[in-house]
Amino acid sequence: MNLLHATPLGFENPFQSFWMAGYECSDQLNCFGNRVDLLTISGHLDQLDDDYKQLQPFQIRTVREGICWSSVEKQPYHYNWTVVRQMIEKGRQQGIQQVWDLCHFGYPDDLTPLHPLFARRFAALCRAFVDFYRTVDPDGTLIITPINEVSFISWLGGDARGTSPYCVKQGWDVKYHLMRAYIEGVAAIREMDAHVKIMSTEPLVNMVPPMNATYEQQRKAALAHHAQFQAMDMLTGRTCPELGGSPDYLDIQGLNYYYNNQWVVNEGSGNTFLPWVNEGNDPRWRPLRSLFHEAFERYGKPIVLSETSHPGEHRPHWIRFVAEECAAAIEQGIPLWGLCLYPIIDRPDWDHLDHWHRSGLWDAELIPGQSPRRVLYEPYAQAITASQRLLDVVFARKKAEQPRIL
Repeated sequence: MNLLHATPLGFENPFQSFWMAGYECSDQLNCFGNRVDLLTISGHLDQLDDDYKQLQPFQIRTVREGICWSSVEKQPYHYNWTVVRQMIEKGRQQGIQQVWDLCHFGYPDDLTPLHPLFARRFAALCRAFVDFYRTVDPDGTLIITPINEVSFISWLGGDARGTSPYCVKQGWDVKYHLMRAYIEGVAAIREMDAHVKIMSTEPLVNMVPPMNATYEQQRKAALAHHAQFQAMDMLTGRTCPELGGSPDYLDIQGLNYYYNNQWVVNEGSGNTFLPWVNEGNDPRWRPLRSLFHEAFERYGKPIVLSETSHPGEHRPHWIRFVAEECAAAIEQGIPLWGLCLYPIIDRPDWDHLDHWHRSGLWDAELIPGQSPRRVLYEPYAQAITASQRLLDVVFARKKAEQPRIL
């Protein structure tokens, strides 16, 4: 139960539950140029009712979903909302709050972020989505992530040639154009409905120099670490003010954190990841609560851990670690509003679709000719339940500390 609907900072929590579920909705072109559609491949669209019902024992009433832009807009400025309407209606029927990604790595076939009309097309999509959404749910809370993980997708498509536009040494240019679209999209959303909440979903990382680093190595690592904030600095108008960003364009900081989000910046030899449990007590490693604090101090916005998971048998250990860090952050006064298990259903690799990550609360049992069957991973489920009890104690204690209004 989420007891922190009003924080000492005066923010009003719009989420139905602290614990959230994320359904993998990537629809990008992979490294081979093939379109992926993980909402379909995972079986989520076929099993929407059951997927939502299975959340009930885990206190999850808020989910992250995506519209799949590449499917919605097959022709410029013509939108097919049939599938999205079905998803919204299923959510309303079961009392599930849906937070919507409008662009989760995929673009229509005729667009890339470097296309001269990309921002205009995206703003039109945002305007059309809000207009459509309000025909289905006129008064409900609407929370939107315009573009998911700009920092990551601009690297993948602009530097690593892993997706459209398949470039190298163009990461900044791709990021700049994605953020132009993001900002114009938020402006369009706010024109349609000033009450819509905007939630970012950016990677939260710790980038460090090698041990016994030179001054130059320390400087480069510090610059790399700082670069994680470039996208949200543009959104909030801290940098590139010509794009029109504003602090009012960010309501909730969604931060994505995985087991490999801390690494050593090495020149030429690739990056070395810091072990996430920090067995060797590496002084460069930072607790998750410390990274939360850095982000909160920078923007002063409430935080959601918008993606977190671990593949394989380490899932239980990981969620216990994450829950303990979240509890510590809340105790320190950080307005942490949610923790999203992402993915909640197992997902395949984008580039090699026959490899499934085993990172969900439910594994996928593949049956030829049928939608993947859900198999609950019991050790993970037990660890989640224990973690929920831990956080419930923290929520109750923090609520008791709040001053009573007479």
